[in-house]
Amino acid sequence: MELRWGRVAAVAVTVSCVAYAPVAMTQLWPYASPGAPAFGEWIMGRMVSPEYVAEVVRDRIGPYGRSLVPLIVHSVLGGLLMLLGPVQYLSAVRRRRRLHRVAGIVFAVTVYASMAGAALYLARTAPEDAFSGAAFWVVLATILVGTVGSVTFGVLAALARFPDLHQRWMLLCYGYLMTAPLLRLEWGGLPWLFPGLSMAEINRIAIMHLGSVVVFGALLASRALDRRTSVLGVQGTWCPTPVLVAAHVAGAAALAWITVALLGGPGAEGPRLLVGYLVPYAVTYAVMAAGHVRAGRRGAGWAREEWRLHLAALCLAPVFSAGAALVLERLVRLDAWTSLVAGVAIGCGFLAFAATGVVSLRVMHGREVRGRTTETETETARTTATDEVARA
Repeated sequence: MELRWGRVAAVAVTVSCVAYAPVAMTQLWPYASPGAPAFGEWIMGRMVSPEYVAEVVRDRIGPYGRSLVPLIVHSVLGGLLMLLGPVQYLSAVRRRRRLHRVAGIVFAVTVYASMAGAALYLARTAPEDAFSGAAFWVVLATILVGTVGSVTFGVLAALARFPDLHQRWMLLCYGYLMTAPLLRLEWGGLPWLFPGLSMAEINRIAIMHLGSVVVFGALLASRALDRRTSVLGVQGTWCPTPVLVAAHVAGAAALAWITVALLGGPGAEGPRLLVGYLVPYAVTYAVMAAGHVRAGRRGAGWAREEWRLHLAALCLAPVFSAGAALVLERLVRLDAWTSLVAGVAIGCGFLAFAATGVVSLRVMHGREVRGRTTETETETARTTATDEVARA
């Protein structure tokens, strides 16, 4: 059953990526030449309304015009990445190593080039001039860092011959890249739940869970592809029960603080943002907790440990968000509301990156332990053989 659902999910993601590629490549045409057609704008106008889209185009012409070339590079290469991702996945599943290696090099170089375009745009754009405000600028910067960091660790893992870690980091990288098509789906879908809102207002709801959804998807993909019940050298847990309980307590306290703070926001926006954050968070927590319990019951120690580490990170995400909000307000000089929204929006994505790092260290430590154990066993056998020869 799990394998069948995994195949359905893989097909769905592949179809979405291929469909989104032309949207990404043409999305800046109206800004380069007002009135020019673009697939994404055409679809969005029919899903919601032409004015819903036209308002955004009018608002973005100025900010985008100052960085149009970097943005075009970013969007065109982003569309290419949507096509390269399925090639990477299929070549890995079908064990086409040469194709996978060549496509992987092209993929990594394309990620760096595309993110360079995004970095130039962010550097040239004041946070308050970003679409829907400074909170979105912070989210974009965090996704950029996560994308570049994950592809870099993925390359390093491949060079160090850790294929399982390479797979995890590359899936996380692609998860960050999937924020683009997912965001556009939300621009088209959320107006059905929140009619009458502008795209900028819809965008603020979407960013409350955008990072958490994509990194959760990357974790589900990692667990679906890794069928091992144990990993050599990995024993016990790096997150004992007292630590996991403490993470739950701290996370619950931070969630309560975030809930009160968002409910105290301006008008109806606070409750909308809270719903946009809490509902995906609760679903993610439930699935992770169930995976952790199920792995323990069937004796799959490695699956249980990975679920456990990510579950602890998810619990600590609200704690990080609360701290990030204070830092953004006091050091970056954003206003209290913008700092709160930005801090909450980046928490889950940042902690998932950290959890993947801890999982990587866990596997690397296991290899080191296994290597030392093997050396000790070899030396013991050699000493025993020498003693037997001497006695003979």
